[in-house]
Amino acid sequence: MQSRIEDTEMADSAQALVGEAIRIAEAMLFAAAEPLDETAIARRMPDGVLVAEVLTQLKADYAGRGVNLIRVGKKWLFRTAADLGWLLSRDEVQPRKLSRAALETLAIVAYHQPVTRAEIEDIRGVAISKGTMDVLIETGWVRLRGRRRTPGRPVTYGTTEAFLLHFGLEAIGDLPGLEELKGAGLFDGRLPQSFAVPLPSDDPALAEDEDPLEGDPQEEFVGRLEGEVEEGEAEGNALDEAEEAARENITESSDDLDDDERF
Repeated sequence: MQSRIEDTEMADSAQALVGEAIRIAEAMLFAAAEPLDETAIARRMPDGVLVAEVLTQLKADYAGRGVNLIRVGKKWLFRTAADLGWLLSRDEVQPRKLSRAALETLAIVAYHQPVTRAEIEDIRGVAISKGTMDVLIETGWVRLRGRRRTPGRPVTYGTTEAFLLHFGLEAIGDLPGLEELKGAGLFDGRLPQSFAVPLPSDDPALAEDEDPLEGDPQEEFVGRLEGEVEEGEAEGNALDEAEEAARENITESSDDLDDDERF
């Protein structure tokens, strides 16, 4: 009898501890200005409580409410329930629309990451303009991951959490597969028998054939932009010099013609 009472008391104590942990996680998520990482929430949890169980329970508690708890990668946030989104929607003018080339490049990065610029061009069958990848990086949907362990050590690209958040994905694996793409009418005609859509992965860990970037990725991106600007200026200076030389040749030819006319 005494053992049964003790077991009941221990169960009540554990339940109370989990309940307090749920309240703490709820308060943190409501007060957060951006999605919270599980590790940040776990640091505030009472000893002996698993953060995964707490968040799963909290997600279930909010499943039928006006706001839902969702996971994006390894971060959590509250978002308006999908069936109520139309109540809060409003029309906004988009300052910039991605080009078809940018959308195709983004899709290739999402499905084939980590991927280099040369690999993207090989898949698309055409060269990528200098500004296409820069737009995707500035938007925050594509990031510099590392460098491929091949001659020239080209930069590899991958998607970001902002990409998942914008497109409403919990994980990169939620991207549509081949059958879903066919159902949406994105493939017309018969596809080659060997054709397949790769299983996407945005694992933050570097692949076996990747080396880490030297220093801060943002500095690497800015440095690459500056290099492209300097390259453009050098090309412009070369054109100016060529035009000046052409003008001098024309002037010399004109002087020679005048001398011939005098004789």
